[in-house]
Amino acid sequence: MIEKDFIPSTYKFEPEQGKVQYTAPSNIALVKYWGKKPNQIPANASVSFTLDECKTITSVGFTKLNKENKDYSFELLFEGKSREDFKPKIELFFMRIEKYLPFLKKYHFAIDTSNSFPHSSGIASSASGMAALALCLMDMEKQMVPGMDPEFFFRKASFLARLGSGSACRSVKGNLVQWGEHNEITGSTNLYGIPYPYEVDEVFKSYQDTILLVHKGQKSVSSTVGHDLMHNHPFAKNRFGQAHENLIRLRSIFAEGNLKDFIEVVESEALTLHAMMMTSIPYFILMKPNTLNIIEKIWEFRRETQNHLCFTLDAGANVHLLYPEDEKNEVNKFIKDELIAYCENGQYICDRIGFGAKKM
Repeated sequence: MIEKDFIPSTYKFEPEQGKVQYTAPSNIALVKYWGKKPNQIPANASVSFTLDECKTITSVGFTKLNKENKDYSFELLFEGKSREDFKPKIELFFMRIEKYLPFLKKYHFAIDTSNSFPHSSGIASSASGMAALALCLMDMEKQMVPGMDPEFFFRKASFLARLGSGSACRSVKGNLVQWGEHNEITGSTNLYGIPYPYEVDEVFKSYQDTILLVHKGQKSVSSTVGHDLMHNHPFAKNRFGQAHENLIRLRSIFAEGNLKDFIEVVESEALTLHAMMMTSIPYFILMKPNTLNIIEKIWEFRRETQNHLCFTLDAGANVHLLYPEDEKNEVNKFIKDELIAYCENGQYICDRIGFGAKKM
């Protein structure tokens, strides 16, 4: 599909009022994208696990206005409280997607959103939040276009979510999602995320993700700024090539259930992401001392036990522990005995691979 396919021609009818609610999960990238082109296009392709417990629940009530508004009309509640500081991001999102949802200025929206995970827990909520909001708005459009193809519905929802937050396009479907053009991955596109199109061994369909909350405060550098610093990065070309090759490598890893090579790719990707941050101009470090302490402990644990526990990192200090379900008891004991001491206030979140967004 191409961008113009998401621009509607006419609507059959426009409802006077209604309400819709969706829940959308967070996701964690295995092959990272770092660097963006204009219009929320990724500099390299990525693939991610969709999570299960870490999600955003969003409801949108809508009432048709007497006449089309000059501006966007909406109110926003987050965790039951009005958040004026969130409004500019929603306005920017509406501006980006109005071309594809031309009814936006005809309605007043009551947006009520909350996360299943603690606020400021270090889990990026922009992906789950924008995905949930995009799905609610797409459900409205579906009412205006009876008989809309379900596959088109999810593709356009992912397309719209991307315009709010790039990684949000990977939070619409699950459990393994590919985003970004790759000449050796069938159906891949920069416009939206797609379910991973190749064989995946059963071991990866029940993978566990325990998130160690090393630092819950504001990041010193936002992801948006970090992405921009890749434009003139001296190692950008090699990094994009590395991501391309790792995606090729993962195809056989996923098909064969090769956990040893999975660990190598995932941990290398995580460390490369932070290496890009540390070698940009200006340079910055988002890992904390306890991030490194945890990584050392994981490596030691794996050497001693031959367990398949590995880590990945997002653009922050917190550590995602990835491991197969049949090693869950051993890993949980290790967390409680060895790793909890490195978590802020001893906090961590137990999650697992999920299967995408749901209508409530």
